[in-house]
Amino acid sequence: MASIWNHRISISLFGEAEGPAIGVVLDNLPPGEYIELEQLARFMTRRTRSLFVPSDPNQPKAELDFPQVLSGLVGDRTTGSPLCAFLNNPRGSEPFDYRSVSHLARPGHADYTGAMRYRGFADCRNGGHLSEKMTVPLCFAGAVCQQMLERRGIYVGAQITSIHNIKDKSLSPTEVTKEDILAIRNRRFPVNNPTQGKKMLADIQNASMGGETLGGTIACYAVNVPAGIGSPIFDGLENSIAQLIFGIPGVRGLEFGAGFQSAKMTGSQSNDEFYVDEHGHVLTKTNNHGGILGGISSGMPISLNVAIKPAATIAKPQATVDYSAMSNEVIQSETVLHPCLVPEAVPSIEAAVCIALVSHLMDYPNFF
Repeated sequence: MASIWNHRISISLFGEAEGPAIGVVLDNLPPGEYIELEQLARFMTRRTRSLFVPSDPNQPKAELDFPQVLSGLVGDRTTGSPLCAFLNNPRGSEPFDYRSVSHLARPGHADYTGAMRYRGFADCRNGGHLSEKMTVPLCFAGAVCQQMLERRGIYVGAQITSIHNIKDKSLSPTEVTKEDILAIRNRRFPVNNPTQGKKMLADIQNASMGGETLGGTIACYAVNVPAGIGSPIFDGLENSIAQLIFGIPGVRGLEFGAGFQSAKMTGSQSNDEFYVDEHGHVLTKTNNHGGILGGISSGMPISLNVAIKPAATIAKPQATVDYSAMSNEVIQSETVLHPCLVPEAVPSIEAAVCIALVSHLMDYPNFF
């Protein structure tokens, strides 16, 4: 099934955007792992809170409840059995009749492809199982894995590096620290330079007022990952991270380390020279490889960049087709519901990296 990710630990997402609940089942977690619920709630809040004023102040966005754990956790410790959590899924005060648009291919959405794949039976309400809301249970799984990693000194964090044409300075791929990650994580708008963040927010709000949406880029880092994690060819650390990240709706690009800039380099510019530091650790002077060589961690910070497209629902007329009547049509949303997906994608990307790291660390001797 497309909603199950299985790699030493397994993650299974269930529910739909307008259904009564959404949730996740995590299986094969080590028993006895302490999960602090308050810390879990803080991670989830970063994904579910609304950063922007709704278009209609009389109809505020309904937020999801805190996850209810049904199994796999007793006394705040994992039991070794499947960890199942679900979230009540309140809908807006004015339910929308999706039957009127269920046969229209909204530009930028997966309506048409979903209809073809599932022969017209897929839930079309607000994207159904293809909705970005399904990253909420993914974040629950990532929050659990994050705590497992941090108790072992590994920290994962992400920052917004651009919105539209406004850029922020990335953290150093060679010197990023736990403190850097925590400082950005604790900001409501996760940027390195708050002044640039204010410009980004203003740009998002201006675009929304004009019926538009904006995309951007996110940089993610993992520090203190020991060397030797992962495998070559098809079981590489990048492979697992990429598969999970491309499960996040809106992701259109991913690169590790210098990424596409490597294509413009010579070998001497691209290669990261090794050295032994004063503590006897093997490091590299630069980090163009993004902390992974041959699918295996090098001990340097893992760094990756992710491109997020603008949200597809815009308040402007767009040409489309009625694939039931096979006719050309025009569609327009009344409001922009998500002016920018980038802020809520930040914890989703962190979650994906945390899950991938835990899955590979299961092979690391005596780590769990």
